[in-house]
Amino acid sequence: MFKGSIPALITPFKNGALDIETLKKLVDWHVTEGSHGLVPVGTTGESPTLSHREHETVIEEVVKAAAGRIPVIAGAGSNNTTEGIRLIQHAEEVGADAALVVTPYYNKPTQAGLIAHFKAIHDCCNLPIIIYNIPGRSVVDMLPATMGELAKLPRIVGVKDATGDLSRVPKQRMTCGPDFIQLSGEDATALGYNAHGGVGCISVTANVAPRLCAEFQTATLKGDYATALTLLDRLMPLHEAIFAEPGVAGAKYGLSRLGMCSDEVRLPLVGLTDAVKARMDDAMRFAGLIN
Repeated sequence: MFKGSIPALITPFKNGALDIETLKKLVDWHVTEGSHGLVPVGTTGESPTLSHREHETVIEEVVKAAAGRIPVIAGAGSNNTTEGIRLIQHAEEVGADAALVVTPYYNKPTQAGLIAHFKAIHDCCNLPIIIYNIPGRSVVDMLPATMGELAKLPRIVGVKDATGDLSRVPKQRMTCGPDFIQLSGEDATALGYNAHGGVGCISVTANVAPRLCAEFQTATLKGDYATALTLLDRLMPLHEAIFAEPGVAGAKYGLSRLGMCSDEVRLPLVGLTDAVKARMDDAMRFAGLIN
C-alpha cells in the first residue's frame, strides 16, 4: 500500500497563516500528477514551527482533500511520548491511512528507550506506523536489530530511512523480514535504495517534480533501471539544488516558480539566497519543468 513516490508535502503559508485553499490545490495536483501517497506535517511540512492545532488542521484537510484517492501518511512524531500518542490518535480519528513517527530528537534515548517509545505509540492506536530514522536531525540512530524488535509488533510496518547508508536496506531486511516496507528518505540515492530492496521514497523533490519522481519510482519498481537512470539524470541537478539550503525553502521556491504557492517559510528558516534561486531555476529548466 505504501510504495513509490510519496511527497513530503510542504505546508503553504500566506502572510504567516496556513493557506488551506492552496494546500487543497496541492493535494489535487499531486493526485493528477501521479504521486503514490502524501506525507503531511513531516519535516518538509515545517512541523517544528506549527502549533498543535495547525498540525491537526493540516492533517484533517489533507485527508479530506485526498478523499481516499492516494494514501495519507500523517506526520505524528514527537520527542515527547505523550504528545506523540496524542498526535497519532488524532491522525487515526480523522482518517489518515498511516503515521510517520520520527525517532525522538534531542533527548538522545538508548535503543531500549526507542523500543519503549515506539511500543507506547503502537499500543495506543490501530494505525500502521512507519518509523522515521534520521540520525542527522534526531541525533539518535535506530539500529537494524532494534528495528527488528519493533517489526515484531503488528502495526509497525516500515521505515523511512534517511541514514544515507544503502547497506541498511539488506540489514533491515534481515532483521525485519522481506515484507517490511523500506522507503528512502533521501532523493539522491533513491535509485540505489530501491535496487537494494526498497520500495519507494518519501521525497522532497517530488513537491516540485511529482510526475517525474512518480515515473522514476515506477520504473525502478518494474526493474526498468535504464529508464530510471535517464530520469535520475534529469532530476539529479534538482535534488542537489533543493538541498543547497534547507530543503523546505528549496521546495517552496520551486513551487512558486510553477505558480503553485508562495515561497514563504517560517523563522528560523528564511528564503533562498539569490545564488541558490538561480541554481534552482537552472535545475528546473534542465528537468523540463520551466522554460
